[in-house]
Amino acid sequence: MRKNYIFLWVLVSLLLLQSQTKAGSQSSVNEPSEDTNIIIHSEETVFTVESLKSGTTKYKVSITILNSNGNHRAKQYVHYDKLRKVQYIKGTSYDKSGKKIKALKNKDITDVSAISNFSLYEDNRVKIADLTHTVYPYTVEFEYALSSENLLFYPIFYPQDEEHLKVEKATYEVQMPVGMKLRYLESNMPQPVKKSTTATHEVYSWQVQNLEPIETEPYGPELEELVPVVRTAPTDFEVEGYKGNMESWKSYGLWVEQLNKGRDVLPEATKQKLTQLTASAKTQEEKVRIVYDYLQGKTRYVSIQLGIGGWQPFEANFVDSKGYGDCKALTNYTQAMLKTVGINSYHALIRAGNDVPDIKTDFPSSQFNHVVLCVPMPNDTLWLECTSQTEAAGYSGSFTGGRHALLITPEGGKLVKTPDYEAADNAQLRHIKVKLNEKGSGSASVVTRYTGMQQEARDKAIQNLEPEEQRKWLYQQVKIPAFEIEKYGFAQQKDKLPVVTEQLELSLRQCATISGKRMFVSPNLMSKWTYVPNQKETRLTEVVRGMAFLDVDTVEFELPIGYTVEYLPQEVVHQSIFGEYKASVKVDGQRVVYMRSMQMGKGRFKPESYVQLVSFLNSVIKSDSQQVVFVKNIP
Repeated sequence: MRKNYIFLWVLVSLLLLQSQTKAGSQSSVNEPSEDTNIIIHSEETVFTVESLKSGTTKYKVSITILNSNGNHRAKQYVHYDKLRKVQYIKGTSYDKSGKKIKALKNKDITDVSAISNFSLYEDNRVKIADLTHTVYPYTVEFEYALSSENLLFYPIFYPQDEEHLKVEKATYEVQMPVGMKLRYLESNMPQPVKKSTTATHEVYSWQVQNLEPIETEPYGPELEELVPVVRTAPTDFEVEGYKGNMESWKSYGLWVEQLNKGRDVLPEATKQKLTQLTASAKTQEEKVRIVYDYLQGKTRYVSIQLGIGGWQPFEANFVDSKGYGDCKALTNYTQAMLKTVGINSYHALIRAGNDVPDIKTDFPSSQFNHVVLCVPMPNDTLWLECTSQTEAAGYSGSFTGGRHALLITPEGGKLVKTPDYEAADNAQLRHIKVKLNEKGSGSASVVTRYTGMQQEARDKAIQNLEPEEQRKWLYQQVKIPAFEIEKYGFAQQKDKLPVVTEQLELSLRQCATISGKRMFVSPNLMSKWTYVPNQKETRLTEVVRGMAFLDVDTVEFELPIGYTVEYLPQEVVHQSIFGEYKASVKVDGQRVVYMRSMQMGKGRFKPESYVQLVSFLNSVIKSDSQQVVFVKNIP
């Protein structure tokens, strides 16, 4: 009987071990930390380069989902296109005891366009394998293989790619044919690469273990700066017959120049029209603006991504006849038109997007997602966003401003910086006239001049919203407790630093608080600062401010008859390494004038400066909430 008991105990133990092996290690699931949503038990990526133009990626992962905030990791996204093929996708899910819930079936895999909202012609697609469950915790395992005939991109090893994610073990292996050189850039790796050699390949291996969940700090660096990352890239490569070298920005630019070469031919009729349009232009810049206006009136943006067409533009005469193109095609078309009127310009590859990190300038590789046009001028440089029908010529803004771009010249690629925008460029200059009545209500006339990045939201509202939608949008933007918009209007000035002037006529309800014979008014009517990040005992990372701005408010109050000022806040000035704040209130007869300015810079600051930032913003909030007290003279 004792033998039977031992046999049963061993059998049960083996079954438990087997179920745990299937579902990944469950040791971390039993007592997860409160800030953990997801545990990666194991992740394996093997990238095998077979030649200059072909390779395979094999991926395998075991993940435990602890709560609903981790459900997105129960879906595996596998991107493919004309040059990348999915060989297989496998998957299995398990409950918290290790019992299999389901195996992935074809009906659990959807196949959708990767960029369908923007595209007319495209082959960028994604297979989405879904093993989402509703009882937590549960574990999913995915495995897939992808073959590629486009080795312009090598994988990035980025195992801890979100907050509240624990990684028990992750490995990345690159197998390069003997004689082919791998280039890589390690960041925050606990151990450097390990190299070995087989009969046919040189093998590069990286591994991380026991990465505890991380959370970015307010006004802190992006997550990518804080966690282990390995970027890999080829030296020599080939895409659909076009061979290139990526060892330097110059050589990479030569490959792009090769793709663009000879694709700038325009019909003679278009050349003649452009010559006529620019005949009376007095300066080179005026010529550029005429051509840019012509582009915006004739074309529209449509994404066209087919094979090498993901990097090679359609010919200029195609865009001329069809009236559409993607960023590459429209940039090429604009370059061809400028060439016709005697102006030289360059394609510029760039990583576009709001709040995106700049490229790694010390690691030449394909880090870009957009193309703009750079037009050198005698005294300045104009940057043209050729996909927009409304953008001002020369304005880069938050989408492409303040970052590196790769100019594509006949001599190769050259890194340059796009225009940066300082506080005075991103201004909000507001003048308000308020007429109060005895009940604390009244009316306000508001004129605000927005420039640079601060005008972008208004510009989008003007271009994309109908009048009634604009009115609704303004109700969300105006930060006054109770008001009605009687009238509104916008005026735009398109320039290298664009301007939107907004005019509002407001009816105010309870703009002031009445208590007996006193009236209490908060003079900062529309620009109160409200956000202060939490104070921490120990700040671990640098303080990062990405946008500089200047806000200036002048508010004039006309008092009702019989009221005089009883209390005025004193003038205040707050200064710090981050910016400066000033506010004052003055009385001029029945008029009370409030003036406020707040200027914030940008940059990176030492972790210990965070205390100063919190203190500065708290001081601003306190000053913004001060009140003026009026008293009614009772005979």
